[in-house]
Amino acid sequence: MARLSETFWNFRGSHRIAGILDVGTQMSLVRRGDGRFVVVDGCPLDGAQQAELMALTENGEQVAAVVHVHPFHTLHVEPTRRLFPKATLYGTARHRERAPALPWTGPPVETWGEEHPLADLFDLSVPDGVDFVCPDPRVHVASVLVRERRSRVVHVDDTFNVLAAPGVLRRLLPVSRLRMHPMLAKALRPQAGAAAAYAEWARTLATRWADTRVVCAAHSAVRELPEGGFAAEVESALGKVSRTLERHRQRYG
Repeated sequence: MARLSETFWNFRGSHRIAGILDVGTQMSLVRRGDGRFVVVDGCPLDGAQQAELMALTENGEQVAAVVHVHPFHTLHVEPTRRLFPKATLYGTARHRERAPALPWTGPPVETWGEEHPLADLFDLSVPDGVDFVCPDPRVHVASVLVRERRSRVVHVDDTFNVLAAPGVLRRLLPVSRLRMHPMLAKALRPQAGAAAAYAEWARTLATRWADTRVVCAAHSAVRELPEGGFAAEVESALGKVSRTLERHRQRYG
């Protein structure tokens, strides 16, 4: 568990591809002004992490809400519900499809507007120009990005990646700068203007959230940013996918 501000904690979990490569996953905990908490996403917790989480939240009694923001991060929805059975539960449409027996509240998170149920805490953003749920279930580019206003910390699953060296090398090598998801080309909608819409979304986000100081990326690390770093790194990441966007423009217009 990492405490990133007075109001924001991030828990790192293990997620292995083919049972070998651990790309990591995450859960975040945010304290509201009234002292209660909101959990963002779910992840596997070891005994020590679960003990810390329960100690912070009075054995889960002070968790007011749980919100799941990535449509393909579904493995830990039900275990997280068992930890916080009294919390108001929010999720995307795909979470509801995968766990229809759970007591979901309100419309899917990806459809929320400015006056959403957690607007006292979070700014949200959904990338434009890409399918939120791609026809190819291996493509996990889109998610609902969450930014806690007070701490200026962003919780993001897949849409931005922060790469870190494995094992003991992580202590020696710095984490990467922000990067766009490597399967962006497969997520862009097959229609004119999709590449431009994605680029405009990224540039607007870089401006709106320019004072962000930390990005918690599910795969696979936490990125601490210098002043102005968020805008610079999002613009740089966008530049690195310029050929992908240009090829899409050439094909679809």
